[in-house]
Amino acid sequence: MKPAHDAPPDLTARLTGEHHQALKLWLRMLACTTRVEATIRGRLRATFGVTLPRFDLMAQLERHPDGLRMGELSKRLMVTGGNVTGIADQLERERLVVRVADPQDGRAFMIKLTPLGRTTFAAMAAVHEGWVADLFRDIPAADKTKMIALLDTMKRHLNDNRD
Repeated sequence: MKPAHDAPPDLTARLTGEHHQALKLWLRMLACTTRVEATIRGRLRATFGVTLPRFDLMAQLERHPDGLRMGELSKRLMVTGGNVTGIADQLERERLVVRVADPQDGRAFMIKLTPLGRTTFAAMAAVHEGWVADLFRDIPAADKTKMIALLDTMKRHLNDNRD
C-alpha cells in the first residue's frame, strides 16, 4: 500500500474554500436527486409497468390538455425528438395518447392524452405523489419550506446567469 503522503493530489487540492463548498452542494443535490429518481423509477416499473420517461411525458400532456408539439415535448423533457417519438408511438398504440393536427400549422401535429390516458395518468400521479411525500416525510415542514425558498433563489440565480 502506498503511503498517504505519496497519493496524487485530487480535485479538492485545486479548489478554494468557496469552490469546494459549491462543489459539495452540487454533489449533495445530485446524490439526493439521483436517490429519489431511482426509487421512483423502480416503483413506477413495479407498480404500473411504466418507465419514468413515459410518466414524465404523460405529466407534460396532463398539464397541457390541448396537447403539445413533439419539439416542445422534447424541449420540456430534455430528450431527443427520437426519444419522444418512440414513447409517443408506444402510448398511441396503447390508446393513451392521440396525434391531432396543430391548429396553428396544418402540416404539424400535436400529441394529447386521450380520456383513457387522462384516467390512467391520474391514477399513477396520485400514487406517485404519495411516494414523494413518503420519501420526504421525516423532514420537518419548516425545513422543507426553507429548502424550497433556497432552491427558488438558486434557480433564479442560475436563470439570470445562463450561458
